[in-house]
Order: sequence, then structure tokens, then C-alpha cells
Amino acid sequence: MSDWIAIGRHGGTGVAAHAMRGATWVSSARGADEAGALAALGHGEAKLIRIGDGAPQAVPAPVLPKTGAGCPALTQDRPPDVIGAWVRIWIAGFLVSRENWDGILCAHEGGISHWMHISADEVVSCQSFLTPRLNAALGGADHPEESAVADSLSRPERLAAHLRAAEVAGKAGALTGHLIGAELAAARAYWLGQQVAVIGDRLGFAGALRAQGVPVEEAESEALEPLGLQALGQQLGLAG
Repeated sequence: MSDWIAIGRHGGTGVAAHAMRGATWVSSARGADEAGALAALGHGEAKLIRIGDGAPQAVPAPVLPKTGAGCPALTQDRPPDVIGAWVRIWIAGFLVSRENWDGILCAHEGGISHWMHISADEVVSCQSFLTPRLNAALGGADHPEESAVADSLSRPERLAAHLRAAEVAGKAGALTGHLIGAELAAARAYWLGQQVAVIGDRLGFAGALRAQGVPVEEAESEALEPLGLQALGQQLGLAG
């Protein structure tokens, strides 16, 4: 079996490195840069598979690249969007135990929420929002106020007014709820009538969706990452 290392910039936390043996995840480490991550990993010489390098692939695209020496990001022209390469790894990890899964994944990465239609092991389309980043910048809470979600879901055009009212009242949960409600209104075409999975939810998106009668699964990116890298190893012929 081949020994290899998956390595690449990971959100705002520097560089992540994962030691792999064939299609088996061994260990991981992080560093401020590539040299630091490799030194912390302490795995010796191995083939490097770079996560995030190379020209992005245009959506629709396979969840994982079929060939190459790495895993680039995904890009979309209309609406303009970019899905980070690590998100592709998370999607692959989610699909490992869900053969022929068809639905919507909402993945949170670096202050961005990505809504993606997944079908036949492809990312068919995507739409991303800055809601988590806005929530942090405006001093929102970790969980939304349910009534605020409902208010902005039904009247998203009043978002700015709702946010000002929540700010004046000192209601951080209402502020978060209004932001999430407006996002759900804008993303309605993705989740309405679909099965949905939320990855890395830190703001209560899953609960807000369930309140709309949407069947929702939840998963953590940390748990999906090793599974996705194992799938990448098999896809690129590194499993021995």
C-alpha cells in the first residue's frame, strides 16, 4: 500500500496535514505553514496530495476528482461561487455510508454556509451565504430565537429593520434568528421538499429547518474528514 499525506490550507487555522496508509487514515497535525504541519505530523517522506491546489473544477462536477495529484476547489459562474476543497472531502466522507444519496448538503466553513445539491455523486449546483460571518460581526448568539427565524423567513425584505430592532433591544438570539430566517428564505429552492444534511452547524440551522418540517441529518466535519480522505485515496489509486 502507498503511504501519502493529504495537505492544504484549512480555513483560518493554518495548514492541515493527514498521514494516510493506502486508504486508511493514520493521524493528523496542523501548523502555521506547510513545513510546520509536516514537522508536527512526523510521518517522514511520503507522496504529497495537495488539497486546494490547482485550477478549480466547474460545477456540475464529481464530488471528488477522478484523476490528478490533488483535490482542487469547485467554482460556479451563476451565481458566482467557490466551494473549498476541504468541503469536497467532507461531502465524500458523508457519502461513504450513503450510497446513491440525493439531497441537499449545507456545509459551514470559515464563516460561510454552502448549500449544495448532491446527486449521482456530483455537486450539481451551489449557493453560498455569509450568514455565519455576519452573525459574528454583528454580535449574534450561538442559537437563534425561533420567532425571529419565522419573522424573517416570511418577510426577508425587512431584514435590515429586524436587525436594527434586535440590536436596540439587545437581543442577540433575535439577531441570529433574523439572519438565519433570511438565509432560509433565499435558499428555499434548495431545502423545500428535499432531504437535507447540515455539516458543522454552529448556529442552529438544523433546528430552524426542522421547524419547517424538513428532515435533517447532522454531521461534524472533523468526523467526515478522515472518511473523505480515504475515499480520495481510493479514487486516485493510492489504496495500493
